Amino acid sequence: MSLESRIKSISEIRNFLNQFLNHLNTGNPRFQDFDRVISMAEQKNSWFTQENIFNALNYWNKVLEESNVNQWLSRYSLNENKNKTIGLVLAGNIPMVGFHDCLCCLLLGYKTKIKLSSKDNVLIPFFLNLWKETCNDLDFSFVEIIKDCDAVITTGSNNTARYFEYYFKDIPHIIRKNRTSIAVINGNEKQEDLEKLAKDVFTYFGLGCRNVTQLLVPADYNLNQLFESFLSYKDLIRHNKYANNYDYNKAIYLLNKDKFWDNNLILLKESDNLYSAIGSLNVKFYKDQKEINTYISENINDIQCIVSLNNEINGLETVPFGYTQKPELYNYSDGVDTIKFLLKI
Repeated sequence: MSLESRIKSISEIRNFLNQFLNHLNTGNPRFQDFDRVISMAEQKNSWFTQENIFNALNYWNKVLEESNVNQWLSRYSLNENKNKTIGLVLAGNIPMVGFHDCLCCLLLGYKTKIKLSSKDNVLIPFFLNLWKETCNDLDFSFVEIIKDCDAVITTGSNNTARYFEYYFKDIPHIIRKNRTSIAVINGNEKQEDLEKLAKDVFTYFGLGCRNVTQLLVPADYNLNQLFESFLSYKDLIRHNKYANNYDYNKAIYLLNKDKFWDNNLILLKESDNLYSAIGSLNVKFYKDQKEINTYISENINDIQCIVSLNNEINGLETVPFGYTQKPELYNYSDGVDTIKFLLKI
């Protein structure tokens, strides 16, 4: 099957999603199968609530529209399969987070060995198998150990990255480490901006690298404005795992006599740490733009997204409020262009 045919065939996944999400053709037996897959995904990983799963499905339904895929790939001089094998080690922190890597490899025609995360091992196989029904030259397999590959792409923690860097040192690789996102507040935000910020903080319980875990705010900023904007997510505290993390971190902050603010949903803690615990959000007060620029420069290797009203900060493109978990297909993790990497192998 040609490259053009593979690109066109991806629309089958999008068509399925569109029909499923809009309750069309409900007699389709595939929909019943997928209902069971969704239930299984939620049972295997309690962070994968139906709301979070459907949030991910709606995202993929949007970006996999055929013209959108064509526009993305038109940026490259694509070639046919080079008979190379790519190994993928996928993350599982949010639903289908590793699907983009699968998409890149399989669209280009590479043989792909996929090590699924145990936290997300039913949704991606369903869609890859669905895609293969209309694109029979897709060559992928699910493996427990990545070996005999010409290149690898891995996503994991800083600890696993050290292992991967050693193990795969002799072949081309992309090895992704821990990253997180920040928001820079300047005090000119409207209430609707802050309500959109709540999406960046709370979507997927804040578990994604594109979720905001630290706020940079002016020294005289009134944090009550933030608490008001977060109220639409008040039901998150009813989720057992989230509530347990919130209670645990609150107890630790009290024991340590840390400075924090509490609205019975999330803890705002004054901290220079980019990474916040589940159920909390770090806050760093700043005096001027120079302090912001210095802080970002010092931590740039740990930052995935910067959210701000400004289009750029310190020469870096920012993300509008509410859009961190809505990346375009060309918004690559860690800023490393996966397609360019694959084409050079």
